[in-house]
Formats: sequence, structure tokens, C-alpha cells
Amino acid sequence: MQFSAPLKSNSKRIMLLGSGELGKEVAIEAQRLGLEVIAVDRYQNAPAHHVAHRSYVVNMQDREAVLEIIRREKPNYILPEIEAISIEALFDAEKEGFNVIPNADAVNKTMNRKNIRRFAAEELGLKTGSYAFVSTLEGLKEEAGKLGFPCVIKPVMSSSGHGQSVARTADDIEKSWEMAKEARGDASELIVEAFVDFDYEITMLTVRNGKETVFCEAIGHEQRDGDYVFSWQPMRMSEVAKKNAQEIAKKITDGLGGRGLFGVEMFVKGDEVYFSEVSPRPHDTGMVTLITQSQSEFALHLRAVLGLPLGFTFYGDGASAAFKSEKDSYAPMVDVDESLFTDNSFVRVFSKPESHKGRRMAVALVFDEVDAALKQARDIISNIKDV
Repeated sequence: MQFSAPLKSNSKRIMLLGSGELGKEVAIEAQRLGLEVIAVDRYQNAPAHHVAHRSYVVNMQDREAVLEIIRREKPNYILPEIEAISIEALFDAEKEGFNVIPNADAVNKTMNRKNIRRFAAEELGLKTGSYAFVSTLEGLKEEAGKLGFPCVIKPVMSSSGHGQSVARTADDIEKSWEMAKEARGDASELIVEAFVDFDYEITMLTVRNGKETVFCEAIGHEQRDGDYVFSWQPMRMSEVAKKNAQEIAKKITDGLGGRGLFGVEMFVKGDEVYFSEVSPRPHDTGMVTLITQSQSEFALHLRAVLGLPLGFTFYGDGASAAFKSEKDSYAPMVDVDESLFTDNSFVRVFSKPESHKGRRMAVALVFDEVDAALKQARDIISNIKDV
């Protein structure tokens, strides 16, 4: 492997399509390997823009606008970091010889819940909960009635839980229908899922470099309104359940192909494991790896993209907790008392240019036995304030 310097005629370039807090960490890892970083997002001064060599603001769903930047910059690797991207632009770029990570077809399958659920359940035969797709309120009422209550209702295209809800009775259906319109993406079609009676849910970070597949320790997480709030590693689970989860993760990532890190979400009931979703990029619950592993999920993602060895050391238990803003501001300020920075914890501030209620602005990370780490992470977040 030859490493170059950035901003030279022979520089190796990566382009981030999506420049949020996860993209920022990928950009930092890329900088450490001498890669030139181009960060693209729909708004100015996104987190990864602050640490990139160049940045662009563009409508990410505008096919020609995205292609124009790709053709201008000629990146060696294109890393889609969000779901709401013009998939046509990625297919076109791939046809023109650009390297989309993991590949355009995998991005297409995973950005749309209809595509990935059918691929996983119907083509690969993975165990999932029952589901149906609807495009009208009447259809939603009918399918929810068949699947039973409670049921989970999500837009087929969205991110970070936007537009997702749980209908506990038939009286909740119209509210869920309205909430689905909040999707970051296409809310014209919804997936209705039977509620899986699970003990816990996990993210299995799965990494492929074209030669081998490795797994991080399973990550447990807690979600609210479909969005991550707390995560911890490792999730205590039986060896049988862990093996089943790894088999599912390998099967879905082998099916998608390509290189990079994948966040595979699953439900676990006893030793039984059900596939839920997969993201072909670093996962928000995986921010805990910034403190638990010698190579974080972001470093592993870059290693896999470049075809480098994937060995790493799991240092030990840890937890993360997301801090979400309580106010709208065009000049957000996060107040973190210095006492919250200890010998086994720290806070990462994302530096987003605007805040609004519910927007993730920082994360607390703690290295300790899982229960103690999770308690400390919760305490830290409760003592962070919007100014």
C-alpha cells in the first residue's frame, strides 16, 4: 500500500456524501492516512466540512449536481454517509469507473427498507418479523389490522428514526400516518412491521476488506422514537445467539458485497436472532468504539475501504450516550462542566452550525464495566446543557 500526501497531483482522494458527526470521524481517520478529503452535504459547515480539505453544499438528491462534483473532483473512493442521496448519481458514477463504497447496488438496497427487507427475507431467507408495504391510509389501516397491535410503522426511506412510530392500537394509525411525513427521504410508501417480541436489540458491526470478514463485539442499544440514545459494548448474550448473529451479519454483508464497515441491526429473543436493518457505513450506536477498541468503527471502515488488515484489540467494556438539544438556535452552545471530563470518560461535541429540539449535538463516552459505564454516561448527559 502506497500512501501519498494530500493536495498533490498523485493524492488519493475520498469523497464523503454526507458530512455529519459520523462522516467527521471518517474524515479524521482518512487524514491520518494521508488521504485527501472532500466533504459534501446539503448544508454549509456540516461537521465533516470542518476537517476536510474541500467542502461542497449541494442538493444531495439532485442527480446532476452530485455527478458534477464527482466528475470535477475525481475521487478514488466515494463513501455515501447518509441515506438521502440520488442513487441514480451513484449508479452513473460507478458506470463511469468511480469506486462507490461498498457498491451502488448495496447502497440502493439498504437506503430503501422495502428493497433490503425483501432481499434479506425473500432472497437470502433470513429470519425477520412479519411485514407489509402500504401507500395509502386505508392500506395502512388494513395491513396493521392483519399484523396486529402494537406494530411499527416506518417510511421506506428515512434516517435517524424520522417518521417512525409505534401504533399501539387502531386509534394510533392516523397519527402514525402523519408522523411518517416527517421522513428524511421518500414517505410515499411505508413499511408496517409486526412487533417482534424480543429481549434486546443489537448492532453487529461487520467489516469486509475483500479478503476477510471480522466482527466487533455486539453493541446493545436503546432507542427512542427510532433514534439511538444509549449504546454499550459488549452486549451480554449467549454464545449461541452471538454465533447466530454473526452468521446473519455475514450472510447479509456477503449478499451486498463490496468493502467497508456495515452496521447490522438485529432483534434477539433467547438464542433466536431476527434481522432488522443494515447500514453500509459506520453506525451511530458504534460511536462507543471510540473508547472501547484500538481501532474505532471509523478507522476500521477506512482500513476496509483501502483493503488493509482488519486486526484490532477490544480494550474493554464501555458505553455512549447521545446529548440532544432542547432548543432551536443559529449559534448553538453546549455547556459541559469540566468535572464531566474524567480519567475514564470524555465528551465529543459535533459542532453542528444549528440546533433544534431533538437534534444530536454531542456524545458522552465512558470506559468501565457496562452497567457502571452506562450509568455514568447517563449522568454526564443529564448534566450537559444548551446555552
